[in-house]
Amino acid sequence: MNHRTALGALHIGALFFGLTGVFGKLASATPSIIVFGRAVFAVLALAAFTALSQQGWMRLQRQDWRRLALGGILLAGHWVSFFIAVKVAGVAIATLGFASFPAFTIMLEGLLFRERIRANEMLLVLLVSVGLVLVTPDFNLASEATGGLLWALLSGLLFSLLSLINRASSGRIPAVQAALCQNAVVALCLLPLAAPGVGEVPALDWLWIGLLGVFCTGVAHSLFVASLAVIKARTAAVVFAMEPVYGIAMAWVIFAETPTPRMFMGGVLIILAIVVSSRLSTGSQGKKLKTAESA
Repeated sequence: MNHRTALGALHIGALFFGLTGVFGKLASATPSIIVFGRAVFAVLALAAFTALSQQGWMRLQRQDWRRLALGGILLAGHWVSFFIAVKVAGVAIATLGFASFPAFTIMLEGLLFRERIRANEMLLVLLVSVGLVLVTPDFNLASEATGGLLWALLSGLLFSLLSLINRASSGRIPAVQAALCQNAVVALCLLPLAAPGVGEVPALDWLWIGLLGVFCTGVAHSLFVASLAVIKARTAAVVFAMEPVYGIAMAWVIFAETPTPRMFMGGVLIILAIVVSSRLSTGSQGKKLKTAESA
């Protein structure tokens, strides 16, 4: 894979991730069934990718299994809350609410890893907060928009915790293997809730759920991992900041969810915060690496 094809693969992966909310809204099934089916299809897709790429399967230790199990539980909660937000408030609000996770990550890293929160990081948290205020049409807790945004924020918080769990085990477990194991945990967690209604799911819903699992999870994740062999992590992070843009654009076309000027301004602030946060994090990682190499 050369640089051009890797960049194209990244954009395709970001597009697939952005379509998550669209497929979730197209499916009439409950969030628990959608997440269960998505996880099952994702496990199959990731297993096929592992077999085709002939990647080695790392032997896991007990602490690795504990982290993967906890990560799978957080991933299940993240997906369920996100699809509830999609059903309640629509794709745009759900996607932008979830996109707040870099702000949660900054605050949680400061608390859990005792890392000092810098002034520029506080500015990013402020940008996300202002963006969320603009995205919300009103602040009535009884309204669907506010309720959906709160579910989306919960989704972003759980994803932030998941990213910190993955950070703790980064470098040990291959990314595709970790994703496969966590998706298997998701399927097991949702099985008791999904099993009673699985037989009543329409065939068309299985199409959307299959696309979610195969393309929006398995293929998208595999493209992301494969492209990192050629593309810098900084570039990848900026490309994946386009995910909300793709999702909102497709919802605009398919469901006529036209963003209001306030929502547009809020979305711009949130996406700007994601891009700047990604550049800052990769820049700081690069400085740490140079320091370690010179030591």
